[in-house]
Amino acid sequence: MSLEMHVFLEKRRVPDRGSWQAAVDSLALPLRLSPDLDPIHDTGFSPSEIKGLKSGFEIYSEPADAYLQDQAELAKVVGNRDWCISFRWGGDMNECACVLAASAGLVRLCDAVAYYADDNLTYDLNRLLEDFRACL
Repeated sequence: MSLEMHVFLEKRRVPDRGSWQAAVDSLALPLRLSPDLDPIHDTGFSPSEIKGLKSGFEIYSEPADAYLQDQAELAKVVGNRDWCISFRWGGDMNECACVLAASAGLVRLCDAVAYYADDNLTYDLNRLLEDFRACL
């Protein structure tokens, strides 16, 4: 089973790892992103820690229109956010918590829109934080 979260933001606002980690820290979330994380170029598994436990997620980056072509309603919500960082994880709740915390950092820092396709659900920051707490 593979689950996906898509986070839409302006490519010019994609943060470096340090800025992204600082945004996660400002939310008091116990996620440590990989020290080598490169949000634009990394593909595949990115190790991280949640509450000191080894975990992680898969990460992929691409232009938003690659995902939005057949998603007219979502495209309206996404607006001018031209880049998409996608996360994949299995059924592990620690991996889910990592994705929610990483997504929350991007939403806070970059005015991003987080979208969970399986439930056709757009997340705001409060919902991400609520679901993060539920995962733990």
